[in-house]
Amino acid sequence: MSISVETIAPDDHVRGPANARLTLIEYGDFECPHCAAAAPVVRSVLAELPGDLRLVFRHYPIVISHREAHLAAQASEAAAAQGKFWEMHDLLFQRQASLSRASLLSYAGELGLDMGRVSAELESGRYVERVDRDLELGEEIGVRWTPTFYLNGRRLGPLPDPSQLLGIVRSA
Repeated sequence: MSISVETIAPDDHVRGPANARLTLIEYGDFECPHCAAAAPVVRSVLAELPGDLRLVFRHYPIVISHREAHLAAQASEAAAAQGKFWEMHDLLFQRQASLSRASLLSYAGELGLDMGRVSAELESGRYVERVDRDLELGEEIGVRWTPTFYLNGRRLGPLPDPSQLLGIVRSA
């Protein structure tokens, strides 16, 4: 199944210009080692094509094998509510080995977020529905692994080596 650029929601997390010629949508899991390995590659692809590419990140926590992934996704949403989604996104992939609630709150403090607010939002489950919406959309369009990438609506196959991404995007 294919998704289109028009499916980008107002609350999606986007890096890059809105009028970019290419849109790369990533379904990712903050506890997935493959996603962590892909994160610096995605950043370098964005840096190489600054006016031509935008990235949309969506949550796809695979909780069967990644117990802390859903809570980490919620923490990224709490950071987004305070204007720091991408900072938290990058930090979660860098510190993937420690995604406990205490660690997530510590990361929030490092980013200068209101830790009391983040703690209350995580405790209340405020962002569960938001994360689940991304997960459900991913399931509807056939996401089965992370990271899964769509380039201008076309799903890219599993990338055994994340460095393949640059060549694929360049050729588009």
